[in-house]
Amino acid sequence: MEKIGFSRANPDPFIALTVRSLAVLLGLAIIIVSQGKTQSLMEINPKTIIFFSISGILAGLLGTWCYLSALRIGEASQIVPISATYPLVATLLSFLILKEDLTISRILGTVFIVTGIWLLK
Repeated sequence: MEKIGFSRANPDPFIALTVRSLAVLLGLAIIIVSQGKTQSLMEINPKTIIFFSISGILAGLLGTWCYLSALRIGEASQIVPISATYPLVATLLSFLILKEDLTISRILGTVFIVTGIWLLK
């Protein structure tokens, strides 16, 4: 029986990302049409389009490509926890850029994230 799933030999991360993105695009198109939101889609502010496009390129394209490439060459048990460090990055950036408060619970959560990654190395 043939194994189904992500293989280290095949597919190429760009191919996997393309297939995934096309499936998401199709799903979103069906949802937008079925909910009658096509007009709302046409009325989006250009600045909002640019913001979400940059976000999609950085997170959706580059982030997913890096993740799939890492899975191709490394062990999932090490790659997945590292990819789950986004709360750490979000906490640091929200403090540095958005000037949000660092509460005890945020600091503890960040410490737990770093500790968990260190334990898995």
